Amino acid sequence: MTDHFTCSLAETDPLIADALADDSKRQSGQLELIASENIVSRAVLDALGHEITNKTLEGYPGHRFHAGGRYVDVVEQAAIDRAKELFGCSYVNVQPHSGSQANLAVFFHLLKPGDKVLSLDLAAGGHLSHGLKANLSGRWFEAHSYSVDRESEVVDYDALEAQAMALRPTLLVAGGSAYPRQIDFDRMAAIARKAGAVLHVDMAHIAGLVAGGVHPSPLPHADIVTCTTTKTLRGPRGGLILSNRTDWAKKLQSSVFPGVQGSLHTQVIAAKAVCLGEALSEDFKTYAAQVCENARTLAGHLQEGGLRVVSGGTDTHLVLLDLSTKGLTGAAAEAVLEAADITTNKNAIPFDNPRPADWVGLRIGTAAATTRGLGVAEFRVLGDIILSLINAAAAGETSVAVGEARRNVAELCERFPIYPAMRISEV
Repeated sequence: MTDHFTCSLAETDPLIADALADDSKRQSGQLELIASENIVSRAVLDALGHEITNKTLEGYPGHRFHAGGRYVDVVEQAAIDRAKELFGCSYVNVQPHSGSQANLAVFFHLLKPGDKVLSLDLAAGGHLSHGLKANLSGRWFEAHSYSVDRESEVVDYDALEAQAMALRPTLLVAGGSAYPRQIDFDRMAAIARKAGAVLHVDMAHIAGLVAGGVHPSPLPHADIVTCTTTKTLRGPRGGLILSNRTDWAKKLQSSVFPGVQGSLHTQVIAAKAVCLGEALSEDFKTYAAQVCENARTLAGHLQEGGLRVVSGGTDTHLVLLDLSTKGLTGAAAEAVLEAADITTNKNAIPFDNPRPADWVGLRIGTAAATTRGLGVAEFRVLGDIILSLINAAAAGETSVAVGEARRNVAELCERFPIYPAMRISEV
């Protein structure tokens, strides 16, 4: 019989221990360019693996439904206070288990089944939790979408205003998962006011850029803001709800619990507090600026090499490629890059085929590789590697290019390592 309190993971479950060890090696030996990923600090990992995970609690600091929560109260209040300071807002809820759960709580608070929602089209960079028919947000509410201008591939605010005035939605949603340009939050707020709608900004992808001061904040303009603590904020997987509408505080609290969630994930809230503290540092501001500079560098280098970049560039961490001119799908490009130890993901581009298998977009992000320490020079090297692989895939001859690219990627990974070797018992 194993000792419940002392036996390591390797001793009790070799299958899972081996899989985790293998993924540690994968992360160490691959360059992560998926825009929704990042690499958390060791401090965040420590919080995620802490014994505080044993504590079950419902409710909020000072008002719990279980005893024994006094130290969790300290942790959760610290996360709330840090988020308020970081984003300059008066209300924060740190309990949502994900960005999608945060969005669901907003919908629960503001909408009745059948109410109209107007959000960015998925192919234009929106997110499934903003009204996709296959998602609860699109089944319980009357979801409509706005798109981007076909030529510029950025939001046409005049067209959006006309659409909002005709539709009169209850909720106007800004933000998404694959929109590389800055959003005019002031104009969005004006459109929402004119149409009689509430403005909800989902800044999941740009939260770290806002925190670092390199992207405008939606908080002065939006009625309510949601985000994740991963991606550019470089924290654990989880969500936040932010607002300056103090009159909504009580209802927002109950919209999360008991509205759409039960007990909180105590260890994740601890990790959120850590990452929010890290984001308040001067080092984080430097990091956020580097993320954007690296993205601009990569986008420009790929354009110079003959690839089409959607909207002609980027204002964020995200670069979206159109591979149709190369006769490739996003899936084909994703596969050849992964064979060379670079991870990206296929993605729709504006007005793309509705079938994911036929999407011609490839989404690239610079946040995780920037965390490793790669700068402008290294992103130019990465641009050359990506160009060689995509051109080889377009020509149907990838073996030589993949071999050379893997050697170059291995060299970069060795120069910019992540976590030092850890015992499997610590994983």
